[in-house]
This record gives sequence, structure tokens and C-alpha cells, in this order.
Amino acid sequence: MVVYGMQLPVQSQSTLYAESWEAAAGPDDLVAIARAADRAGFAYIAVCDHVAIPLRLAGAMSTVWYDPVATLSFLAAATERVRLLSHVAVVGLRHPLVTAKQYATLDHLSGGRLVLGVGAGHVREEFEAVGADFDGRGAVLDETVDALRAALGPEEFPSFTGKRFAFEGLGQRPRPAQARVPLWVGGSSPAAVRRAALKGDGWLPQGDPRDRLPRQIARLRTLRAEAGVEDPLVVGAITEPLYVGDAGWDTGRRTLTGRPEVLAESLREYGAMGVDQIQVRFRSRSRSELTDQMAAFAADVAPHLDREA
Repeated sequence: MVVYGMQLPVQSQSTLYAESWEAAAGPDDLVAIARAADRAGFAYIAVCDHVAIPLRLAGAMSTVWYDPVATLSFLAAATERVRLLSHVAVVGLRHPLVTAKQYATLDHLSGGRLVLGVGAGHVREEFEAVGADFDGRGAVLDETVDALRAALGPEEFPSFTGKRFAFEGLGQRPRPAQARVPLWVGGSSPAAVRRAALKGDGWLPQGDPRDRLPRQIARLRTLRAEAGVEDPLVVGAITEPLYVGDAGWDTGRRTLTGRPEVLAESLREYGAMGVDQIQVRFRSRSRSELTDQMAAFAADVAPHLDREA
């Protein structure tokens, strides 16, 4: 069964994907969209993670990046069932115990709805500003994932010993509501794919086009089988921008538009290649148009995602 989730607008406003109406949007809009996702059966809502954007990147990335823990906690109180995904938390910017404290509390407060997505990060100045290791961020992430497995487990006094981090005899409560917090690994580099295969409960690709995904998924499966990892892996994909129906305005050449059955037929290709969850993004000119698109997708497209491709 292919499920669908979405990265929230407003909370990150890179020029790569932000719509013009988001610049003047705020908390009320986030709540309305999160509640629309909750009603419409979205599997998750996702929030990004950056601490600070340097001047050299601010023109393209903007400096609007809401804190993921604060934002997801705020939205947890406004929703009931939708899961809360960090896509992705740059966990190398923080000590694992700090990350564990934040996300364990979020999971506790939300009744067990956290999905912790993690990634290596890419902004050198951000790492340098907080004293984190940018050049070694891949190795730091590998160890941090292991440390988080321990720190987010059932033990009140978790213990871990690695090359960079070690802790024992330090209690943290509240514990997560979930017995095992799902940990999804983001990124599409060979190192990220290996990390997802060997350490993750899920894989969050970073913009892989459709024709590349089958090779990536095959590599994931091979690495996992060679390591003897038998637990299921949630394989994700980010779809092209979508618009259900006839937009009547220029939605861009990459956007998939048209009747619900046409969109469903196209999106079923993801399930056929082994994808378990798709992250969708809708073109829109206002909050109301976005929530209308979300409702139309849930009612008219989603029910047909699991038919034979």
C-alpha cells in the first residue's frame, strides 16, 4: 500500500519550491494546512531543519526555516492522527542527548506520532557557527544514529559509547510514547543510501528522478540483504509538483496536472518500482487553493494509487 505525506509550506521558503503567497503566511496558515492533512488521511506532515543561513545562500534558500521540534510540537496540539516527520533533522549540529531530549518529548506529547528523519546537512557555515564538524559530518551522522537508537529506546538511563559521544548513568524522561521511534535516513548519495540500508527504518531520497529510483531501491535491498537486515524498510519518493484538475494558470512544465485518474495512473509507477510512501507537493496561489488541492487529491486520486500499474 502506497501512502502519501507532504512537507508543509510556510515553514521553509527556499526559492526552489515556495509559492508567492507563503511570504505573508504564518502560524494560522500552518495550523489550517496541518488540520487539512489530518482530515484528508495524509500519513505525515514534514518540517525542515536549518539553524542559520549564510549570506551567500540567503538569496536562494531564504532565511525562513522554522525550528522543526517547536513547529511539530505546535502542530501536534492542533491535529489528532497525522504523523510528524522531521525532513530532515540535521542531527550533527547537536549532541545526541540534546536531540533525544527534544524528540522524545515531542513523541510523548503527541502520543507517539513522531517519525525522526535525519540527514547530514550541507551548509558549512552553519556547522562552523555551532562548533560542529562539517568535513566529518557523514561519520558523525553514522555514530549519532547509533547513539539516538540508544537514547530514544525504552531505558530511562540509556548508555552508549562511540568515538565521539559517550553517555551512561544520565536519565531522561519523559520517554518516547513509541517503543521504537521510526528513524528514516535522508539523502541520495552512495553514503546516504548505505546509511539508510544499514541503519534506517526508512529512506527519504533527495530529489531522485523517476528513472534513477529503481537503481537506488535495488541498491538499498542488496545492501540490506548482504548485511542480514530483515526488518522492513519504508522506501520513499518525492513526486513531481501536482495539480488536480485543470489549473487555468501556468503551473510550470514539470507539474503533473489533469484528471484524477490520469494523475493516479502516473503516480502508480512509484508503487510499481517498490516505493512505499510518496511525498507530494501541490502548486497553489493561496492557502485555500492548497487545502482544496489536498482534499481533491485525497478524495479522487489517493484511492486509486494501489491499483495495478
